[in-house]
Amino acid sequence: MAEEMIRLVNISKQFEGETVLNGINLRINKNEFVTLLGPSGCGKTTTLRLIGGFEQPTAGDILFDGRRINDVPAYARKVNTVFQRYALFPHLDVHENVAFGLRIAKKSEREIRAKVKSALALVDLQGFDKRPVRSLSGGQQQRVAIARAVVNEPKVLLLDEPLAALDLKMRKEMQLELKNMQKQLGITFVFVTHDQEEALTMSDTVVVMKDGVIQQIGPPISIYNEPNNVFVADFIGESTIVEGRFIEDCLVEFAGRRFPCVDKGFAPNEAVDVVIRPEDVDFIPDPAQGMLQAAVTSVVFKGVHYEMLAETPAGQEWMIHSTVMAPVGQTIGMSVKPDNIHLMRREAAK
Repeated sequence: MAEEMIRLVNISKQFEGETVLNGINLRINKNEFVTLLGPSGCGKTTTLRLIGGFEQPTAGDILFDGRRINDVPAYARKVNTVFQRYALFPHLDVHENVAFGLRIAKKSEREIRAKVKSALALVDLQGFDKRPVRSLSGGQQQRVAIARAVVNEPKVLLLDEPLAALDLKMRKEMQLELKNMQKQLGITFVFVTHDQEEALTMSDTVVVMKDGVIQQIGPPISIYNEPNNVFVADFIGESTIVEGRFIEDCLVEFAGRRFPCVDKGFAPNEAVDVVIRPEDVDFIPDPAQGMLQAAVTSVVFKGVHYEMLAETPAGQEWMIHSTVMAPVGQTIGMSVKPDNIHLMRREAAK
């Protein structure tokens, strides 16, 4: 079993009487890349700030290597943070920005030079030590911020949406670099983002949050393929979600007909939500050959595939990702394999 680094136990946090975190329980292991994912206001950054010591919980405990650290100040925790805006010192060059924490710790000049050189090599900025940080690109400044954070050899690196200011191409490159960096350093990364693709690309474990509550914890493939509820299914990628009825093990009814599936254990005739990913819908040009028929209402070219919306006679809208397309107005067939149909218990209306 993986060795534990951080544990949050029944953590709640209130600001001026408003609850922003409610009963958070989370285990983070050593050398793990964990991503806190959710929409704005879900509590992910507050969770990160609690781990970093920038906020204290209203209730619950934060454990680090098994020791309660609720009252340990941020500077005394073996944790460093990379902020969204990097927080670099504009009047200092790259070397001095990275060396700042080492100077605070009163390290020798010889040790500072060696550690800064090693940290800059890690982020592929060899030879940049005398450059003013103001002359660097956004991606280079982000690398400097990471080098400054890791030069003190923290046990945990906290990253608060550090890629948000980068353009799409640079962001994708840095996603892979961060994951490689984490493996090379062998330390725990806790990453905050609202970008689903970012979370799925980099993480060992994804923690999906909504309204201050954890909705699901798991590896990316489980989060994507086996969402716990409608929110997770809808937030992690695109989905068609329709109401259905569980007939018996491996048989479900929706869209006016019965489909074989792989789900078991629901009650006979139980109301369920049926989740189907758009890439799992088989588009059939001849409607007579499909399990369902629908009229195409929208077509958008996405580069690697077409995204089509199609409406069934019952008024259900389906999303289809396909490398071939049908024009708006054409009636098509759709089929779904049993293992691409995912059932969830129907959530009560709020």
